Amino acid sequence: MTHRLAVFDCDGTLMDGQAAVCNAMRSGFAAVGLTAPPDHDIRRVVGLSLPAAIRRLAPDAQPDAQAHAVEAYRAAFFAAREQVLVQEPLYDGVRELLAELHSAGWVLGVATGKTRRGLDGGLAMHGIADLFTTLQTSDRHPSKPHPAMLEEAMAEAMAAPERTVMIGDTAYDIEMARTAGVRALGVSWGYHTPDELMAAGAEAVARDAAHLGELLA
Repeated sequence: MTHRLAVFDCDGTLMDGQAAVCNAMRSGFAAVGLTAPPDHDIRRVVGLSLPAAIRRLAPDAQPDAQAHAVEAYRAAFFAAREQVLVQEPLYDGVRELLAELHSAGWVLGVATGKTRRGLDGGLAMHGIADLFTTLQTSDRHPSKPHPAMLEEAMAEAMAAPERTVMIGDTAYDIEMARTAGVRALGVSWGYHTPDELMAAGAEAVARDAAHLGELLA
C-alpha cells in the first residue's frame, strides 16, 4: 500500500505572504520603469511561478524587461527577509493541523510558486520544515497548473494518485491537481474565491483549518 500524501500550496494556503509579495512586486516593476499593478491584480497571480506571474501582469513589456523585473523582485524580497521585514504568518490553525496529520501518518509536501530558497526561509521561520517530506518549487518545475510538481511529489513520497490530495487557495492549484489525477481541496482564506475553486474542480472548499482536517479525514 502506498502512503497517504497531502500536498499544500504555500502562499495563501499555509502562510499569508501577500504583503511581502506586493512590496517586492512593486520594487521589481519600479526597477524597470514600469507602473506596478494594483495589489488586487498582484494577489490574483500568486501561485504562478514568478516569471509567469510577471508576464501576466506586464504582457506588453519586452522580454528583457520582464526578466529584469523577476531578478529585481527576488533581490527585493530576500533583502527584506535579511532585514527581518518579511512577515509571512501561518494562517490560524495551520500549525496544529500539520502536526495532527503528521502524527496520524500522513506524508506531507509542498508545491509552490516560490523558489526553493524562498520556501526554505518561510518553513524555517516557523520551525515546521521537518514536517514535510517532499518540497516542490517553481525553480525546478514548470509553473502551475502544469502537473510536474505533483508528479514529482508523488514519486518522492511513493504515493499513488488515488492516495494523494492537493490543498490550495487558487484555481491554479485545483487545475494542477485535476491534471495529475489527484483529489483537490480548496481553502477559503486565500487569493481566489470559493466559487472559482469549485468551478476549477475542487471537491470542496474548507472554511478553516479545522474544517480542512475534517475533509481530509
